[in-house]
Amino acid sequence: MKLSILFLLPAMGSAFAPTFASSQVSSARAAPQMSLMSNMSNKRTQIISKLRAGAAVSSSQMNMSDAAAADGEKKMSLFEMYQKAADVATNMFPLWTVLFTAIALKKPSSFDWFTTDYFTGALAALMLSMGITLTPKDFADVAKEPKSVGVQFTLCYAMMPLLALGLGKAFKLDPALMAGMVLVGSINGGQASNLCTYIAKGNVAMSVLMTTATTIGAIFMTPVICKALLGSVVPVDAAGIAYSTIQVVLAPIALGMTLNKFFPKVVKAILPFAPVVGVVSTCLLVASAVAQVAQPILNAGVSLQLPVLLLHLLGGLVGYWLPKISGFGEITSRTMAIETSMKSSAFGFLLAKLHFGDYAARVPSAVSVVWMALTGATLAVIWRGIPVAEGEN
Repeated sequence: MKLSILFLLPAMGSAFAPTFASSQVSSARAAPQMSLMSNMSNKRTQIISKLRAGAAVSSSQMNMSDAAAADGEKKMSLFEMYQKAADVATNMFPLWTVLFTAIALKKPSSFDWFTTDYFTGALAALMLSMGITLTPKDFADVAKEPKSVGVQFTLCYAMMPLLALGLGKAFKLDPALMAGMVLVGSINGGQASNLCTYIAKGNVAMSVLMTTATTIGAIFMTPVICKALLGSVVPVDAAGIAYSTIQVVLAPIALGMTLNKFFPKVVKAILPFAPVVGVVSTCLLVASAVAQVAQPILNAGVSLQLPVLLLHLLGGLVGYWLPKISGFGEITSRTMAIETSMKSSAFGFLLAKLHFGDYAARVPSAVSVVWMALTGATLAVIWRGIPVAEGEN
């Protein structure tokens, strides 16, 4: 039996040998496959890890981008808040004029610091704030239609002096106040008219040209009108007026236009602040002028306040409707109205102080400073809220 088993062992060995060999071959073949699968698994793990890391980075970047966008929206929101506040402040221009005037009347010393140099600087700042809104093309377009400038010049030096004389007689003003009243009607347009024209959505380039034309015209028109209506000659410092016009009006306007042409990005950044600068400058100018003659204004009474108010109010209404019915467009009519209504009352006060013997002749100009600014500002704010039809000039 044992011998039989011994004889069977080689046979059993040979029987199982192929299976064992096959198993070894299979194992040998499976080893590379398992290694390959292991490598693929490792690579897949690495890819997944990288994808997860990339997703995390992308998510982080997206969060940073969202945060930056949120910051940008926040900044825009703050700027929009400023624009709304500035718009409200500009619309309240008449209120600021009254407030500054009241302070100047109540406590004139509050504006003692606002010396002549500051006065000139404020006027220059006002003109600069308008100049950055202009281009040479604006003036070229106005020059193509000189009729509007000519009509406004006539309103300034014909209609307004006669209206002042008529109101003076209607309210039975004494000769000294009558002379001062006519003087207010006979002087050039005020620089603050350019700001009010801007607020009213008028033609600023046209306004500047009209102001410049009437200011230069004052060199000869004011003395002639005063002699014709009052029988007296008012000497005018022609060289002084020319120098002041260049210094306060033309130079700042030219500087603003230059900035607009060569530094448009800078101008675009500061342009939203222009109306605020203009309003503050005008309020300070009005307050300073009022503070210098506070007592005469308080002593003037309704008998003088009313005719001076009507001079500026009626001048503005006639200055609007006469061009309107004559065929001028809405923008041009608004511009002419404000230019006609707003006189350079501070200049009138200076002329009365220098060339009229009676102190009372200065009072109408002092009263005019307030009503001129208030009337012009009110008209500007009213028109600011009335849209202009597209294509209207």
